[in-house]
Amino acid sequence: MSHPNALFDLSGRTALITGSSQGIGLALAKGLGEAGANIVLNGRDGVKLAEAASKLRADGLSVSELVFDVTDNGAVNEAIDGFESAKGAIDILVNNAGMQFRTPLEDFPAAMFEKMLATNVSSVFNVGQAVARHMIKRGQGKIVNIASVQTALARPGIAPYTATKGAVGNLTKGMATDWAKYGLQVNAIAPGYFDTPLNAALVGDPEFTAWLEKRTPVGRWGNVDELVGACIFLTSPASSFVNGHTLYVDGGISVSL
Repeated sequence: MSHPNALFDLSGRTALITGSSQGIGLALAKGLGEAGANIVLNGRDGVKLAEAASKLRADGLSVSELVFDVTDNGAVNEAIDGFESAKGAIDILVNNAGMQFRTPLEDFPAAMFEKMLATNVSSVFNVGQAVARHMIKRGQGKIVNIASVQTALARPGIAPYTATKGAVGNLTKGMATDWAKYGLQVNAIAPGYFDTPLNAALVGDPEFTAWLEKRTPVGRWGNVDELVGACIFLTSPASSFVNGHTLYVDGGISVSL
């Protein structure tokens, strides 16, 4: 049997994390890098991405930058194929890019709904497919999609977001069903309420924070570093027989009334 440390060792592997210039994506990139992986950061803003990469390199991590729009299928394929040809295999993909927009459903702008579908769902399809085509040829690969506690639950004012994250959960199941036979493991992480730029409005709302602390069994917001262990597990040899699973990292909010 392998030494426990070897089960979680990512040395020599290359991990692409979409939407990784800040928040959860940057935290996961840092965590995977500290576990030994070569990191590939992604975003649309090259300047912001370069700043994030510089911070990680200052920590001694191996970092590349890949600027492309995850909602543009052509740009995604061009970037992924180009990286694979020039720099080598992408062994791990974390589909993290996403957005939020909060307003009552009856007032939700149709254009914003389409944008949210593209950013939260089409991106997972676009990047997942582009990377998986190369993984399938090699007979191995790890894909982790970032879902949400809203994959299972709803809250007023975010119905379209809930719909997109439900889709991510089911797309994860479909990816695993189609690609497990080729040696790929595809799973999802469903974060609860974390202190991130995406949640800045909620974090700054004392009334919401008080509600969250009462509603969540652990009684607090999550810290982004608390998602790293789950991501290392799902991208490492330790999860070799885990497929199509959504792992909730939410302080117990999804299991408590």
